[in-house]
Amino acid sequence: MDPLSQAVIGAASAQSLDKRTSLKTGLWVGALGGMLPDVDILIRSSSDPLLFLDYHRHFTHSLIFIPAGGLITAAIGRVITRGRETIRSLWLPATLGWATHGLLDSCTSYGTFLLWPFSSARIAWHNVAIIDPLFTLPLLAGVLLAVRRKNRRIAQCVFGLAIAYLFFGLFQRDRAAAAYRDLQRARGHETNSLEVKPSIGNNFLFRGFYAHDGVYQADAIRVPWWGAPKIYPGESAQIVDLDTLCAELEPIHAEDVRRFADFSAGYIIQDPRHPGILSDFRYAAVPNAVAPLWGIDLGGALPSKHLQFVRFNQVDEDQRSSFADQLMGR
Repeated sequence: MDPLSQAVIGAASAQSLDKRTSLKTGLWVGALGGMLPDVDILIRSSSDPLLFLDYHRHFTHSLIFIPAGGLITAAIGRVITRGRETIRSLWLPATLGWATHGLLDSCTSYGTFLLWPFSSARIAWHNVAIIDPLFTLPLLAGVLLAVRRKNRRIAQCVFGLAIAYLFFGLFQRDRAAAAYRDLQRARGHETNSLEVKPSIGNNFLFRGFYAHDGVYQADAIRVPWWGAPKIYPGESAQIVDLDTLCAELEPIHAEDVRRFADFSAGYIIQDPRHPGILSDFRYAAVPNAVAPLWGIDLGGALPSKHLQFVRFNQVDEDQRSSFADQLMGR
């Protein structure tokens, strides 16, 4: 999730579970531990633009790395306090903060190497959006209020509410998936690849997608907290035959395509808006659209050079309006 969410869940964990450390110390050390696993985003290469895809949410996010991450955070905390705090005294709140990071990221849809090095699976439970103010803002208010009031119970309450919200997200995800399966069956489509994931900032409007007969289909599913689900039928795109494509490319480009396909869980399409761009079908600003947010530039490939990674961050007025209509159930 976003850095603020990671910081406040780390702080709430440290304040709630470590009763030996002051609430103020738990706040900043837990927040530091909650954010630091994302230092893996700095693993980059000017000659290999896809390297960061290989290592983001990688070993620093794994369960087995948590004790070492806590030690690193505690050591940094000792430097910050100029030795007034010991590594031993900071290790537990730092570790509690670090422990929340990979688990929270696994609740999103991006994919996290939670079980590394025992498994290279990218864990994604699809039960919370990468940015969700309904999750983050109550946590932020709670950890700050706990320090101000010197009341650990406040931190424990908001931490419990955050966990309950994540479990509620599982319930919402399953509601959306059930409604989407009904639509898929009504269409007469056979598939083993149906997925749903929350759209930005909420847990009731989902992007659903699946593969059928050589195409990927995308639709939006709105599952309000009360009331019946509503489907917004969407667009489709041809599935790219990776084996055929890679056979036509020089080895370095073929390997980059396969790396991007691994990152994208195989959901690769030719971007309909940008010729020569292979894109990740799973994401779009509007849940039922085929308008990927990122891809790799195969059309601009240079001999013996790695492919460039490109982002498409611009959201126009029509997209904003369409998203708002779906979000509000119009």
